[in-house]
Amino acid sequence: MQNKTQIYGIRAVIEAINADEPIDKVFIQKGLKGDLSKELESLIRKSGINASYVPIEKLNRLTKNNHQGVVANISPITFYGLEELVEKVLKSEKIPLFLLLDQLSDVRNFGAIIRTAECTGVDGIIIQKKGAAPVTADTIKTSAGAAFKVPIAKVDHIKDAVFYLQASGITVVAATEKTDNTVYDLVFTEPCAIVMGSEDRGISPSTLKAADQLAKLPLLGEIESLNVSVACAVFLYEVVRQRRQF
Repeated sequence: MQNKTQIYGIRAVIEAINADEPIDKVFIQKGLKGDLSKELESLIRKSGINASYVPIEKLNRLTKNNHQGVVANISPITFYGLEELVEKVLKSEKIPLFLLLDQLSDVRNFGAIIRTAECTGVDGIIIQKKGAAPVTADTIKTSAGAAFKVPIAKVDHIKDAVFYLQASGITVVAATEKTDNTVYDLVFTEPCAIVMGSEDRGISPSTLKAADQLAKLPLLGEIESLNVSVACAVFLYEVVRQRRQF
């Protein structure tokens, strides 16, 4: 069975996956056995859906209903395909601006970033299917509704999205402290995409290596880093500043 944000029960989740429901994550009880559970696990692997094996207490907290060892979260938004999103943006008359989030995990950071992205004219946000923060009620609330306005695409791997954007004539800039260049040294008046990393690990090494340019924010105090949503806002508003002068 299901409500607006949740599906519970093994067969119901299987049917939802087969019906291409926008499922963000599936929680499966540890030690769950049986033919249906094997079918579900196989579908999850084939579909690339994010899944976690959790104790039954976790499932009991997620729903008071008869979950049969499985609870799935449904995204309140519809996700785009990467090619569909990029093609749509390239057909527009504005200079493209994309935002890639490399396994950002906190839903409130995600919501805050979506809100800033909408305010700065980002054309689309790209996230990874596995390991990324889901679009939950908290995400929607923190985004102040911007999650319904900014197109979001899901991909198997962020690095693949980087290569696709580069092939489409879009320069990819990675936000990282592993460079001498600051965000103020770069030019953002051409089509570009900015990559922000996860809260704890930053951008993955393979994605960092694939980026066209690297840039950091100058930090003048004793704290060595900014919250990712704050750092993202600084990067995006530097793009806005340069393009307003262009």
